[in-house]
Amino acid sequence: MKKILFIALLTSTNFLFGQRQSFVSSDIPIFWKAFDKITTTSDTALQRKYLRELYLDQGSPGLHSLLQVRNYTDIEILNSILKYPNFWKSLRKASLNTHALYPDIARGISGLKKIYPELKPSTIYFLMGAFRTGGTTQQDRVLIGSELSLGDETTVINEHPASRQNFYKNYQPKKNIALLCTHEYIHTQQHEPPENLLSWCLYEGVAEFVSCLATAKKSNTPAIHFGKANQERVFKKFNEELFFPNWDDWLWSENTNELKERDLGYYIGYEISERYYRLSRDKQKAIKELIQLDYSNEKEVERIVDATKVFPDSLKKMWEEYNKKRPTVLHIAPLQTGTKLKPGIVQLAITFSEPMDTTTRGFDYGPLGEKHIYRLKRIIGWSNNATTFTIEVEVDAGKQYQTYITSNFRNRQGIRLRPYLMDFDTEGNK
Repeated sequence: MKKILFIALLTSTNFLFGQRQSFVSSDIPIFWKAFDKITTTSDTALQRKYLRELYLDQGSPGLHSLLQVRNYTDIEILNSILKYPNFWKSLRKASLNTHALYPDIARGISGLKKIYPELKPSTIYFLMGAFRTGGTTQQDRVLIGSELSLGDETTVINEHPASRQNFYKNYQPKKNIALLCTHEYIHTQQHEPPENLLSWCLYEGVAEFVSCLATAKKSNTPAIHFGKANQERVFKKFNEELFFPNWDDWLWSENTNELKERDLGYYIGYEISERYYRLSRDKQKAIKELIQLDYSNEKEVERIVDATKVFPDSLKKMWEEYNKKRPTVLHIAPLQTGTKLKPGIVQLAITFSEPMDTTTRGFDYGPLGEKHIYRLKRIIGWSNNATTFTIEVEVDAGKQYQTYITSNFRNRQGIRLRPYLMDFDTEGNK
């Protein structure tokens, strides 16, 4: 009987539109085997040995993917085991019964296949990590962090920090496991965005909106409900931070601005996706466009966002207007066009077009790389009503130097500098 159960945990499948939906939860029982050995000793070396040999080394391809994408270490996982004894005790039964969740999850994936016929198969893995993801992906693998995603009303959470307790209470993860798995499944079909906040909000929002359509379930993400109830405030704040945001205020972290609701970027993307879908006559085509959106194609992103009119103007016009407001570098003394600096110690005085915020600044390598940056000797600081910033540097003879003065400089209203390349040569034979 135990052998039959293990096989079911390993490769339980459901048929979806003629193709198999594969689930793998073989990592759960070997986690508990390692857990039982780890908790019999206080010898840290032995504990790490049991964790590696009984769990990490024996894990499925999905476990290896989770370790890679979340950069988990054996020490981190071990500490998570030892720190929350009552939590783990309360989670054990539910985690060993993941096969009972498969039919509901399969129905969600079936619903996704119905509205998105191009769906490519992915394998769903149930795994144990260290509380840094409830669900993520790698290539065609959906990776479920069961220590977060299988929590329910029977799970003991009082050992955890307040923010994690709020997660279990507010998200009701096990109850919404089908929604989560469908959301992550959609990520396996999408193009990953570049480092651009709006694109990442769309990436997450598309997955959330389409997963709700596919499962016929309401989102369990509190940010969606907060955003719907405070739409004008949320978009006004996002508009202010659109081009140079604090990412932690919008995605995957606690929000420190006045809105105080985490992950509001999910709502931004959800609202855009929902509006685009409702405006489209061909609903299936709209879903395909949203899922297959190439975020590196700025014109296509602009087309979809602009069609929804969530912002007062087109993205292109908003960017142009923002650029007009940005401070600039007027000149740098003693640099002059065509003039080479003498080698040795030099003071460089950077003058900006307006008074700047004196608490933030930034320099970076130029196109020629780190071998062509000066040696910073000291920071002299701000002068002339915070319009001039002076540094003292050392430069060698016969060399070209480049440094970007970055958008980490900003004016007193928080608007970021247009980056400026400081590029000069020194006297002497090259």
